[in-house]
Amino acid sequence: MAKSKKANSLITDQSFEFLKSYINTPSAVGAESGGQKVWLNYIKNYVDTTFTDPYGTAVGVINPSKTFKVVIEAHADEISWFVNYITPEGFIYLKRNGGVDHQIAPSQRVRIHGKKGEVKAVFGWPAIHTRSGNADNKEQQPKVENLFLDCGARSKKEVEDLGIHIGAVVTYAEGFDELSYGNIIGRAFDNRIGGFMIAEVARLLKENKKTLLYGLYVVNAVQEEIGLRGAEMIARRIKPDIAIITDVTHDSTTPMINKMIEGDCSCGKGPALVYGPAVHNKLLGVIEKVAEKNKIPLQLRAVSRSTGTDTDSFAYANDGCPSALISIPLRYMHTTVEMINKDDVENTIRLMYESVLALTPKTNLSYF
Repeated sequence: MAKSKKANSLITDQSFEFLKSYINTPSAVGAESGGQKVWLNYIKNYVDTTFTDPYGTAVGVINPSKTFKVVIEAHADEISWFVNYITPEGFIYLKRNGGVDHQIAPSQRVRIHGKKGEVKAVFGWPAIHTRSGNADNKEQQPKVENLFLDCGARSKKEVEDLGIHIGAVVTYAEGFDELSYGNIIGRAFDNRIGGFMIAEVARLLKENKKTLLYGLYVVNAVQEEIGLRGAEMIARRIKPDIAIITDVTHDSTTPMINKMIEGDCSCGKGPALVYGPAVHNKLLGVIEKVAEKNKIPLQLRAVSRSTGTDTDSFAYANDGCPSALISIPLRYMHTTVEMINKDDVENTIRLMYESVLALTPKTNLSYF
């Protein structure tokens, strides 16, 4: 963690370099292979075996012969765009791939992932004094239908000669950076920070020579951003007995976020535990006791019908799986400058690690 790393930091220089590489590797919904290769190459050193499913969810397994199975899970995919239409003049129009925010797009730099490799491009946007374009002389605002990419080509043929095709994935180019007071920014901390943290749990178990009485499945799922699809598939395949999911949640202290709706949650004050129907109360209680015992700061959130995360897919899979959600606070979700705090990263890793050690096949999670 460079010069800012604390003396008692769980995160090593090597793992921090992995985080930077992982965050900077495009891993769009439905095209997660780049990021998954980086993740698997790192975690393979700390697990007994790895596998992937047909759609790219990656799994590292400790004690694969054990019949009792515990999952710790994150999702790997990032929001992005699809090439949808190429004009005769060489401009490229798009469709959303996941919940990408069109309002942040103008003047952003992107990578188009075509058949001949990456092509650099920009979201072109006319100068402010040229954007009236209607009878009311009102300034035009960015919409999906008026956003376009310019890759430097001057015809459709020149675009296609670069290997760009309908359906090619487009990701933002901005990557990892560090700010003051222990804050870091990047694309897709939602939720590749989760993939990093579950990998660090596996590393700590290996390096500290801990023995588990069950099989631990470290799951980095695909396609969360379009409906929790990767978790849905892998939950049916693994059939876990317990699942602990990690994802991001909103820092509600920033301007324009309503605490009455989102609750009170802030970067730097620790991971957030979630109450809601999909969250198993007894498993949640186990995690709360682990936090108290290890003096890990916690924040609390409540959800109504669903968590909106992969927790829902695991909780309701098969015959039902006791599941819990540990969230890490994040600012500016679904932008190129998603921000998290290093202390929260460490405390979330600690909470998952200690929770994994506290669980056994005999942990009482009966409903009554």
